[in-house]
Amino acid sequence: MNFNIVGVWTLTKRELIRSVKIINQVIWPPIITTLLYVFVFGMAIGSRIPLVQGVTYAQFLIPGLIMLQTIDSSYGECSSSVFQGRFMNHIQELLIAPMSATEIVFGFILGSLARALIIAGLITALGALLVHTLPRDWAMYFFVLILVSVLFSGLGIILGLLAEKFDHLAVLTTFVIMPLTFVGGVFTAATMLPPALRTLSLVNPIFYTIDAFRRSYTGQSFLPPLYSMGAIGLLCIVVLAVALRMTALGIKLRT
Repeated sequence: MNFNIVGVWTLTKRELIRSVKIINQVIWPPIITTLLYVFVFGMAIGSRIPLVQGVTYAQFLIPGLIMLQTIDSSYGECSSSVFQGRFMNHIQELLIAPMSATEIVFGFILGSLARALIIAGLITALGALLVHTLPRDWAMYFFVLILVSVLFSGLGIILGLLAEKFDHLAVLTTFVIMPLTFVGGVFTAATMLPPALRTLSLVNPIFYTIDAFRRSYTGQSFLPPLYSMGAIGLLCIVVLAVALRMTALGIKLRT
C-alpha cells in the first residue's frame, strides 16, 4: 500500500495555516513568556548565581526554556486540533479521505513539529541575541527537539481523542506536564538538588528530555546522552503505538 504523501502534506499544511491564523495565541505568547523568564530569572536573579555547567545561569536557562515551550506547543497543537475536529465534526473529512491511520497521525505530528521548530528557532535566536549562547552540537539539538516534539504531539493526539470537553485537555497540562517540566531541570541542574530529590528526578520523564537537550548547549549532562535519548525514544514508540491504534480503531471518531 502506497504512502499518501499528498494527503499527509495537505493535512500538515492545514495545521500550519491554522497556526499562522492564530499566531497571536500560539507563537507570540511563548516568545514573550521566554523573554520574561530570561530577564527576571536569567539576568536579574541569575547574575547572583555562579557558573552552572561551565556557563552563566542565563545561558544555562535557554535550553530549558526551549524544551518547556516545545513540550507545551507540541501537546497543545495536536490535542486542540484533534479535539476541535471532533467537536466541530470536520474530522469526518479525514475519515472518508483515502488516508490510513498512520498517515493521519503523521500529518498532525508533522504540523505540530513545524510549529515547535518555529518557536524553538525564535527562542534560539533570542538566546544568541540576549545572552550570547548557541548550541555546540546542532545534530543533538535537532534530534532531541524532533524526538520530544513527536512524543508530546502523540500524547496530544491521545488526549484529543479521549477528551469530552476542552477543559479535559488542560488537565494534563496543568496537573502533569507543567509541574513535571518545572521540576525537571528547566531552572536547576540536577547537581544543585539534594540527593533525595536528585534520585526522584530519575522517575520524571521530562527530566530526560531537558538533560539531553541541554547537553547540546553546554556539552555536559547529568546522565549519559544515549541513556536519556533511549528513554525518550522508548516513550515515543509507546505513545505513537497507542495513538496509531486509537486512530485506527476510530475511538470517539465515528460516534
